Amino acid sequence: MEIIICPDAAAASLSTADQLASLLHTKPGAVLGLATGGTPLALYAELISKFQKHQVDFSQASSFNLDEYIGLEPGHPASYQHFMEENLFRHINMPVGNTHIPDGLAADVPAHCEAYELAIRNAGGIDLQILGIGTDGHIGFNEPTSSLASRTRIKTLTERTRSDNARFFSSMDDVPHHVITMGIGTIMESRAISLLAFGESKASAIANMVEGAVTASVPASILQMHPTVRVFLDEAAASKLERRDYYHHVFAQKPHWQKW
Repeated sequence: MEIIICPDAAAASLSTADQLASLLHTKPGAVLGLATGGTPLALYAELISKFQKHQVDFSQASSFNLDEYIGLEPGHPASYQHFMEENLFRHINMPVGNTHIPDGLAADVPAHCEAYELAIRNAGGIDLQILGIGTDGHIGFNEPTSSLASRTRIKTLTERTRSDNARFFSSMDDVPHHVITMGIGTIMESRAISLLAFGESKASAIANMVEGAVTASVPASILQMHPTVRVFLDEAAASKLERRDYYHHVFAQKPHWQKW
């Protein structure tokens, strides 16, 4: 796990965008795992800017999103389909048929989840998975105590997660109780993972993820077991890391050939 502490969220988002663009230069048909919420917004803005400057091409790429609320129409302003259209897809040249988001209106949720897993496998697997982290250490919508071997499935949200996401809805009562999410086992099969976290509210979760025990109580801690994980932080999110100075030193001394 490589910890990259940047001066602020803008610098961290730019570094992540550089990494993703480098992947697409090397592998134009790369499969991207994408996330939603407030954390990746600056990353997507950077990718749009790079596309407009002809610095990155998505025409052969494909994507799979982590999750979607159950019961929301795709056009609902809080759906992740709508989020992705507004904040990335309609601004770049990734073919519509190459974008995949779980169907929150699926009539048979278990069958849809199995089909989503199959679609990922048929695409060759995810080359780079983008993640955020919840204040309780969840990734995707894999809440604390989720199986560390879990696959794409329905999950019931905790009240803490519903409260964290209520800002995207008219009221707390409108926040769905259920989602479809990639499982932790699914996420861990990605060839590389980049996790972004910004702000003091994420500092405890980051410290537990990076320096704590691997436990289902902190789902993101399983990333310690993945061979290729980069964690992009601002100074506030890194503030509770005991070995923060060491992570700064390691990145500063990194050989140029190891950089993306």
